[in-house]
Amino acid sequence: MKLVIFGATGNTGRQVVQAALEQGHSVTAFVRNPAKLSDFDQSSLKVVQGDVMDALSVEQAIRGQDAVVCVLGARKKLTGNLRSEGTRQIIQGMKRVGVRRLICQSTLGAGESWENLNFYWKYIMFGLILRKVFADHEIQEQIIKQSNLDWTIVRPGAFIEGEKTGLYRHGFSSTDKTIKLAISLPDLADFIVQQVADSSYLHQTPGVSY
Repeated sequence: MKLVIFGATGNTGRQVVQAALEQGHSVTAFVRNPAKLSDFDQSSLKVVQGDVMDALSVEQAIRGQDAVVCVLGARKKLTGNLRSEGTRQIIQGMKRVGVRRLICQSTLGAGESWENLNFYWKYIMFGLILRKVFADHEIQEQIIKQSNLDWTIVRPGAFIEGEKTGLYRHGFSSTDKTIKLAISLPDLADFIVQQVADSSYLHQTPGVSY
């Protein structure tokens, strides 16, 4: 399938690009700085330079694609609303050019998955340190759910170092307290890219964790 990845130069984004190429997709990476992907094989990857807040460049990158993957990060680590506002631009662009499939990375703890979290993540990390980041994810999810697109929101646990194992869990209930609240970026990317051609989690918000 043909897919465009927004947020392709971030830590998650680079892994998603790699996973998408490995799974045989035709990949377009939408980036502000193409040099950050110079180590990838450019013969199998189309790199488009642009800003996610620029409606025209977003629309042009989406046109002709089968699916959109959004793994936007924040330009300022603990503040801002780039995820939610960038996602709004992406959704508007998708509607203008008639592309319906959207896979977006959010975070475990959003929505009903709040109950999956332990005290530390509820009240220290998302309650204090990452409060604005978490709020941006919550807004981002609401924008997606109201879009009428064919969306899947992926909610990963905390990112940890590790290789691709394929041994992660996904789609667990919000009352499940046995998950480890952690996932490696290669395993997260593997799951995200699988959703491109899989409708099992259509209009759902699967968590991903060990």
